Amino acid sequence: MVAKTDLDKLTFEEALKQLEEIVGRLESGRVELEESIAIYERGAALKAHCERKLKDAEARIDKIVIGAGGQPAGVEKLDAD
Repeated sequence: MVAKTDLDKLTFEEALKQLEEIVGRLESGRVELEESIAIYERGAALKAHCERKLKDAEARIDKIVIGAGGQPAGVEKLDAD
């Protein structure tokens, strides 16, 4: 089991880098079964962490609307299209 506090300390970029390394190791086929299971679990936790970070960032962006003077003003949903 991955400690939540361990993940909480990681930035999005750090977590993504670890996740990419795990995918590479698993794809190589050179990892023993038990280690594969352990790093797969770590990868799943990292994926969830990255998704939370992205959701938090999206929520912050959704709140920002730039006013006429260039200052943030109001709250508006960001149109992703």
